[in-house]
Amino acid sequence: MEYAAIYPVLIAFLFNLLLGPLVIPFLAKLKLGQYVRDDGPQSHLKKAGTPTMGGVIILGSLVLTSLFFIPSYPAIIPILLLTLGFGIIGFIDDYIKVVMKRSLGLKPYQKIIAQVLVTLVFGYYFLQYTNIGTEVFIPFTKGKTIDLGITFIPLLLFGMIGTVNSVNLTDGLDGLAASVTVLVATFFAVVSWGENSGLLPITSAAVGSLLGFLLFNAHPARVFMGDTGSLALGGFVAGVAFMLKMPLFLPIVGFIYVMESISVIIQVLYFKKTKKRFFKMAPIHHHFELSGWKETKVVAVFCILTAIFCLIGLLGLP
Repeated sequence: MEYAAIYPVLIAFLFNLLLGPLVIPFLAKLKLGQYVRDDGPQSHLKKAGTPTMGGVIILGSLVLTSLFFIPSYPAIIPILLLTLGFGIIGFIDDYIKVVMKRSLGLKPYQKIIAQVLVTLVFGYYFLQYTNIGTEVFIPFTKGKTIDLGITFIPLLLFGMIGTVNSVNLTDGLDGLAASVTVLVATFFAVVSWGENSGLLPITSAAVGSLLGFLLFNAHPARVFMGDTGSLALGGFVAGVAFMLKMPLFLPIVGFIYVMESISVIIQVLYFKKTKKRFFKMAPIHHHFELSGWKETKVVAVFCILTAIFCLIGLLGLP
């Protein structure tokens, strides 16, 4: 089992070391630079032009590493395909933004339709070709489960699309989404190891891939993951949670994701009602920046919170 836990981390990390110096100059040469909002923190204006779509590095290392383990661990295939599916949606969105110069990328309804389709394909495979079933673990009940039956599909749609877009919102500071998600991936790797679920190689590969990506994405970032990376990571996190029967753990270990999304919802609803802003800027990581926190402090605090909530999640395991 150590083979499936440690080797994927090291292999994926090494693939990032190889791919980063090749892909980043290529993205820069193609002028695939990040668009920066002029109404955001002024410190972010200097980031304009930094290569984006770096999520292809994460996906590349994850796919290449997984190929070594698929013969012995076929259970990782649906997670890999799900991650690629959301990554492709993100890639198209990024391409429209930075190549076709449409700052909003895919229209909201186009993005949602694509995400629903990918989720439904995964759901069909999940229900027809696995024996996992529609039971999910209830946190902090010593292994008690609840069979969702027909309500499993609405939960899958809500959990998958909610997680994907929440991770996307979290990707707003150098290294934030990657740092938070590497801790969440580590949580699921630990669970996969303990449950002998067959998902250990891909969860470990995600850890190695994100650690390698952080070498280029930590402040000051040389490359951003873009929607290519953030949507793929959201699909990965949610997919693994459902495959492990642990979607109810997502709000715990993914506390930061939830907080980012809720801050946007509060901001929009409050502004519609009062024409004033509840936060200085949403998502909430920008609020802390505009309150005087340095970008690196926001990332560090959010990572510490994620680590704490992952430990809480471990306490709630069966």
